[in-house]
Amino acid sequence: MNKLRENSALTGWLMVSPLAFVLLFFLVLPIFLIVVVSFWRATEFSIIPAFEWDNYAFLFGSPVTYTVFFNTFKYAFVTWVCTLLIGFTVAYYLAFHIRSLTWQIALFLLCTIPFWTSNIIRMISWIPFLGRNGIANSTLISWGVIDEPVEWLLFSDFAVILAFVHLYTLFMVVPIFNTMMRIDKSLIEAARDAGANGAQILWNVIIPLTKPGIMIGTIFVVTLVMGDFITVRFMSGSQSANVGRLISNDIALLQYPSASATAIILLLTVLLVIGTMLRFVDIRKEL
Repeated sequence: MNKLRENSALTGWLMVSPLAFVLLFFLVLPIFLIVVVSFWRATEFSIIPAFEWDNYAFLFGSPVTYTVFFNTFKYAFVTWVCTLLIGFTVAYYLAFHIRSLTWQIALFLLCTIPFWTSNIIRMISWIPFLGRNGIANSTLISWGVIDEPVEWLLFSDFAVILAFVHLYTLFMVVPIFNTMMRIDKSLIEAARDAGANGAQILWNVIIPLTKPGIMIGTIFVVTLVMGDFITVRFMSGSQSANVGRLISNDIALLQYPSASATAIILLLTVLLVIGTMLRFVDIRKEL
């Protein structure tokens, strides 16, 4: 009996070892190297392997760091709110108002059509629309809503958040829709028979059962927004920055230790945010 258990345990380790090797080599090892490099010292001409805290001391001692992190959290929070409202509404409509499975699949695939092309193309496509002489301003002027072009439509926080919402809403729609499709419709019928109205059913039945999907979508959106720097660069006209942009600038200047230190702080921040959220919702129900 003991020998059978030993063979079973050995078989389990052999089965999991390829995945463990991949995770160690492509995830743990790179993060470990970034941590090591973050303690090195960089000059204008060379990188010196040495254990020092200068990069972290400079990072936490600079007011720019706090401004950039504030911008990062601002973009992540506003984008999360917008994508949650849009994603929940779309998923709710597909799951509970479209009766035919064929139409559900067709409309869901229709939502994914914009994502068949590059993120860069979809992001840049907003520039001629939001520009001073773009379609939006021209339409508003022709309708008499405004007398002169609105400047804040492009190269502003509004443009950055609009692009983020456009790029990442699908990452909220998919897990919420998947969770809603698993809800037993008899629960909704039971709540309706008990006298609950539509708002009460939504708040007391659907939303609690959809929390795992909302949390998965939140993790996707928050992590993607906090690490994105191309969108901030183009849509803000280089007038604003987030942590990803700060890391990109350090890499362009060959300041790899400084970039590594910023990346480690960003990673710890994202893990802290995700860990805090996971204390309220158990997403293992969806995994």
